[in-house]
Amino acid sequence: MDFAFKDLKVWRRAVDFADYAISLTENLQSNRKHYRLVEQFESSATSVAMNIAEGKGRNSKKEFVQYLYISRGSLYEAVTLAILFNRRHWISKEQLEHLENEAIEIASMLKGLINSIKKSI
Repeated sequence: MDFAFKDLKVWRRAVDFADYAISLTENLQSNRKHYRLVEQFESSATSVAMNIAEGKGRNSKKEFVQYLYISRGSLYEAVTLAILFNRRHWISKEQLEHLENEAIEIASMLKGLINSIKKSI
């Protein structure tokens, strides 16, 4: 048995996004760790792929779409925290730009998938 969500390019990109986000937290340039913010950043970044996977495993296309919306919300949350981390000089401008560029691509892919599924409901 294989998992159907693994066939989704957006899921694979979201896993890469989460992996990059985790790598950023491992090297934060802060002399004082703000553990709650770091945990929330990791949580929201990983939640993108997890919600895609969970939604794909649901019983209906309507539920899947709802999980894709949740995934998009988690993506926006991760970007917001990355912006804050950049303002605090914990991550570089280049790191933020890389994360934002990936997020833009993932958001676009989520939108396309949502629209495609909604047309078939």
